Amino acid sequence: MVNITLPDGQIKNFDQDQITGFDIAESISKSLTKLALALKIDGQPKDLNTVITQDSKVEIITPTSPDGLEIIRHDAAHLLAQAIKDLYPDAQITIGPVIENGFYYDVARDEPFTPDDLVKLEKRMKQISEENIPIQREEWDRDEAIKFFESIGELYKAEIIRDIPKGEIISLYRQGQFIDLCRGPHAPSTGKIKYFKLMKLAGAYWRGDSKNPMLQRIYGTAWGSEAELKDYLHMLEEAEKRDHRKLGRELNLFHIQEEAQGMIFWHHKGWTIYRLLENYIRDKIAQNGYIEVKTPVLVDRSLWEKSGHWEKFREDMFTSETKEDVLAIKPMNCPCHVQIFNQGIKSYRDLPLRMAEFGMCHRNEPSGSLHGLMRVRGFVQDDAHIFCTEDQITEETVKFCNLLQEVYHDLGFTNISVKFSDRPETRVGSDETWDRAEKALKDAVNTTGFEYSLNPGEGAFYGPKLEFVLKDAIGRHWQCGTLQVDFVMPERLGATYIGEDGQKHRPVMVHRAILGSLERFVGILIEEYSGKLPLWLAPVQIAVLNITNDADVYATQISEKLISLGLRVELDLDNEKINYKIRKHSLAKVPVMVIVGKKEVEENQLSVRLSLDKPQENMSFDEFVEMIKTHKLINLKTIN
Repeated sequence: MVNITLPDGQIKNFDQDQITGFDIAESISKSLTKLALALKIDGQPKDLNTVITQDSKVEIITPTSPDGLEIIRHDAAHLLAQAIKDLYPDAQITIGPVIENGFYYDVARDEPFTPDDLVKLEKRMKQISEENIPIQREEWDRDEAIKFFESIGELYKAEIIRDIPKGEIISLYRQGQFIDLCRGPHAPSTGKIKYFKLMKLAGAYWRGDSKNPMLQRIYGTAWGSEAELKDYLHMLEEAEKRDHRKLGRELNLFHIQEEAQGMIFWHHKGWTIYRLLENYIRDKIAQNGYIEVKTPVLVDRSLWEKSGHWEKFREDMFTSETKEDVLAIKPMNCPCHVQIFNQGIKSYRDLPLRMAEFGMCHRNEPSGSLHGLMRVRGFVQDDAHIFCTEDQITEETVKFCNLLQEVYHDLGFTNISVKFSDRPETRVGSDETWDRAEKALKDAVNTTGFEYSLNPGEGAFYGPKLEFVLKDAIGRHWQCGTLQVDFVMPERLGATYIGEDGQKHRPVMVHRAILGSLERFVGILIEEYSGKLPLWLAPVQIAVLNITNDADVYATQISEKLISLGLRVELDLDNEKINYKIRKHSLAKVPVMVIVGKKEVEENQLSVRLSLDKPQENMSFDEFVEMIKTHKLINLKTIN
């Protein structure tokens, strides 16, 4: 007899000495049997036909779960590999992992793939799905597996197996005549994988090393239902329309060029947005007890060696050498902030000390990973470090979370999730120190009331962290804010304070950012609002347009009055038809248009248009200013 405990605590008894996932699913419901992809046995993912001979905790994996979605995408990669071998037998398949929202497969082939090839491959994948071919696991001897793949010309697969330590199980999965190296698990048949689409082509070096051959990478997406696939493809269409690089060109915000890869050339309008965002955060942190500092961009390597950054991040740091010294352009601000803390004697009465900097940082990101404002080599962080006692960690975390929520809400983001990232494999500090840091941060985040998910092994090399993730208007997630508890760096860099007992103690260093990179957050805002930013962030808030030259003087007077109130105004007296001018400023994403002609001059009125979809409203100048204040379209102290 085998007793199976289900996730809800229900125990099912089976008279047989051995059962499979199929038996368990069928005992629950016929509908579950149809949906089942795989199962977890005591937390370990396994194929559905895995034999169970002893009492176990079992969970059936279906397409609606994250585990099920990963299996679907992994299976879709195998469908793609089989389609490649069916249509292009000369191609060698290498690796095909699951990635966010889909999968890819790297292929070695002399002739380049084309978009037309993707159409053919996708069609063949659908045929393989419709054939509903059983997917079967096989365990092979390591040397036999190497010989097999060499015999069929799959030299990359043979190389992968050679790198697997002797004694490890070599598992292959077969679907029809196609066989691939894989740990699994997989769905029971190809018919379970129905909703997928091939997306694009790219290049990739074998094993990510530029010394190795260049391969062709085919990207795809796969989902558990047709509705999810359609939603995702619709989201991609929306994302393309909102692409900040495209809008940046159209709205004259910024540009990037070959001579300064990963660096931003801010134009006047884009820099206006940047400054508004920076000044908004500057005001917020000042109101919350932060002091602002400025530290050098170029610092001797000795400091980075002491902090641990040189060992961990040397390859990502830009350096400059003199005859005597090796200097590094700072990739982050934290070691420099400790230098300011170390000036003079600090008392427990000085803590917490909240030290902020809009610090310019540089990181040598690979050129292939650069992406507009989202991934750059030169950026500014809204960075701060809180020097505090261990007893103050919870209170400071709560205060930070409240500030972060307030900022995100002001910027239009209300859907926030949190990830807790614990110790990575490569780290500094003892296990005892990490135990203390992780416990302190967990206790703190539990106090804030934030629900969080675990992100194992993704902490910073010096401490655990919280990651704050925003959900945007089209359902994408952006990791922006962070909070990290660090017991290590103050010790490495000799930071101390005098406690109540008159003795020296180490402060705890809490690293935190709300926006993260200002460059990246501007990009997120552009895409969130499709370029039409809220009035307080818009580079041009109001366009004043004349209908005829008879209204030039009146339009100029209105413009000057609005500018005197601190508003950003563009006066358009061009000799063009008014419909053309309205259309022009609408495409420029100007939130408000004030239109004046002969009638408005005579009646001392304004015609105000807030969008192309809404009719114009007639009002006096004072009513217009009051409308702005009442509807909170703008928040300026100069309007009172």
